[in-house]
Amino acid sequence: MTVELGRYGVWSHYTGWEGRADAAARLEELGFGTLWLGGAPDGGVLGLVGELLQATDRLVVATGILNVWTTPADVVNAGYRDLAWTDRFLVGVGAGHREQAGEVYHSPYRKLVRYLDELDVPRDRLALAALGPRVLRLAAARTSVAHPYLVTPEYTAQAREVVGAGVVLAPEQHVVLEEDPAKAREVARGNLALYLRLENYTNNWLRNGFTEDDFRDGGSDRLVDAVVAWGPADRVADRLRAHVAAGADHVSVQLLGDNKDASPAFKDLAAALSE
Repeated sequence: MTVELGRYGVWSHYTGWEGRADAAARLEELGFGTLWLGGAPDGGVLGLVGELLQATDRLVVATGILNVWTTPADVVNAGYRDLAWTDRFLVGVGAGHREQAGEVYHSPYRKLVRYLDELDVPRDRLALAALGPRVLRLAAARTSVAHPYLVTPEYTAQAREVVGAGVVLAPEQHVVLEEDPAKAREVARGNLALYLRLENYTNNWLRNGFTEDDFRDGGSDRLVDAVVAWGPADRVADRLRAHVAAGADHVSVQLLGDNKDASPAFKDLAAALSE
């Protein structure tokens, strides 16, 4: 049985959660179903997964993602065995990016297939980072969760058609809780600068109707507004619901900006989602 992710979750870089198990417990209390831990360079994040699971009762903890080039499959297998006491751990894996992996990045699709062959993790505990149609189909065939990142509700509708009904579709959504357009877009562009240099994302946006012009000068307003939900909590909640209406089973929220204590923001967003 596939892990129950809940309707909404939180996506966050793993470094923000070291020693903050109490924060994970607060997310659980607010009603978020899953905490996705991103940005981990290797399997060291698996120890943190255990800490957060110990501190919570219902929250699922997912890796978003373990990079197949830098995290050996046997390390993931050992980490999964160490967490066999729980059914709240989702192993998310993915191929990362050519620009960051360097020369090792070769035939990423074949690497993913081989890596999945090497994993000793049940299909219903596996998620695959997927953007293009080929990897979306691989996610549907070999895992229980397809996890697209930095996408629009329109993309979500297309992805649902590709994967069909047999896989959980769990897109990530960038969020800025700021009502001033200039300030919100400034924060959004600061985050998008990295992704505008990564062809996995730019190619996906090109497939979805954007042009090279949208990638200039930090990203056009059209691109920024499409991939980053900004505004008050109720308007951001509408964007998350739009993903669900388009076919998502679960949507994870990545809160951007200077949020040393994000609890008030997540509290506001949870309240808006419950309306």
